[in-house]
Amino acid sequence: MEELLKRSLMQNRRAFLSKSSLGIGTAALSSILGMSFFTKGDKGIIERIDKSGNGAIDALHFAPKARRIIYLFQSGGPSQLELFDYKPLLNERRGEELPESIRKGQRLTGMTSGQDSFPLVGSIFDFKQYGQSGAYMSDALPYTAKIADELCIVKSMHTEAINHDPAITFFQTGSQQPGRPSMGSWLSYGLGSENEDLPGFCVLLSRGTGRPFGQPLYSRLWGNGFLHSLHQGVQFRSGKDPVLYLNDPDGMDRNSRRQMLDKLAELNEKQLQEFGDPEITTRIAQYEMAYRMQTSVPDVMNIDNEPDHIYQMYGPDSTVPGTYAANCILARRLAERDVRFIQLYHMGWDQHDNLPTALAAQAKDVDQPSAALIMDLKQRGLLEDTLVIWGGEFGRTNYSQGTLTDTNYGRDHHPRSFSIWMAGGGVKPGMVYGETDDFGYNITENPVHVHDFQATIMKLLGVDHEKFTYKYQGRRFRLTDVHGSVVNDILA
Repeated sequence: MEELLKRSLMQNRRAFLSKSSLGIGTAALSSILGMSFFTKGDKGIIERIDKSGNGAIDALHFAPKARRIIYLFQSGGPSQLELFDYKPLLNERRGEELPESIRKGQRLTGMTSGQDSFPLVGSIFDFKQYGQSGAYMSDALPYTAKIADELCIVKSMHTEAINHDPAITFFQTGSQQPGRPSMGSWLSYGLGSENEDLPGFCVLLSRGTGRPFGQPLYSRLWGNGFLHSLHQGVQFRSGKDPVLYLNDPDGMDRNSRRQMLDKLAELNEKQLQEFGDPEITTRIAQYEMAYRMQTSVPDVMNIDNEPDHIYQMYGPDSTVPGTYAANCILARRLAERDVRFIQLYHMGWDQHDNLPTALAAQAKDVDQPSAALIMDLKQRGLLEDTLVIWGGEFGRTNYSQGTLTDTNYGRDHHPRSFSIWMAGGGVKPGMVYGETDDFGYNITENPVHVHDFQATIMKLLGVDHEKFTYKYQGRRFRLTDVHGSVVNDILA
């Protein structure tokens, strides 16, 4: 049986390539030492890709308008009715029942489905129009209001998911079920990296003050799914060890680490030649990336050399490691170093009760830093080819969850309509796209589904979402699954 196994291994194409003098293992190792490399095609083989095209996509489908993405994900579902979607009718009809003709039998979460009453409630915040676009924003976002003409505000987002976990997973992976690659992993796989010393997909987390111990986040949201583990997001943490297990153990110097990695690569190369498992090459790549990150990560994470006017621009929290403001500065530093996909998660937007107080605090966390990030990128000439996205997984209901009082109310999850904004990277600035009805409940103009949103992002990066696929278990998968259309109206 052993001889039969050896013969079968020698007869498959992967084994043949690994045994050849120009085998994939040798090519991968040479790329590690001198140039970028990533998975190629859907055969599961890691091949050497030169700097003219170091991702799985041989040639972009469109002329790209963005080179990188900074995704400011507001976890928990920000209330569009308190921030961007001005609905004076809700204040006029405060306390009245939500008409069934508006609800149209939509299913509700278990948190409000048992309520006997669904009283309408408008925003406690005042709204004004800003910029040449005339975009409405509330006084909860005074700094964001000042950059209204830099933003493309989409007020007609919608999703099928009504609970946090599937809704966030849907935005990040294109599926409500866990296990698919995240958007950052897709782009790392397809487009590769422009920086050999940092991961192509970096993740930063912060906890808001609105509801600091609300919905948790899971590492699978930035996972690689069925793509090679080389493409998973790398989480950067505040503290002395920004990336876990990156530092050398006590007693090991740099030269010893280099010698150890060289010997380990030889052993892994031998395994690769025997078994042809592409994950072995991925393992070699990750060890080498970790070695280079020992120098690059401390450099990018050290913001002590930022000038005082930058701290003032991003606000007082920017000097506190791990805050949203500090992470926005890090996002700009990563963008300067050509990291492809920079994902910030900010938790705390799940205001089911005490919304007036909690949302005001949460908005204060992100308002000044988000606006500062846009202006900082613009003054450095980076906004033009950096797409910045701000938004959560769904919106909030136009009726009060729980008891409505003169000063207090809450809002439940609302997937049928909500708002996000984008800036830079090829989207039209100073634009408001889509509209909802006077109750802020249903979309009346230009609906944008989650898959439409993802397809549009891909096009801005030069990728046709229908052509960019990966074959797994007999099926060709893509980020947008079998759905989605590019929203061309918002493209510059």
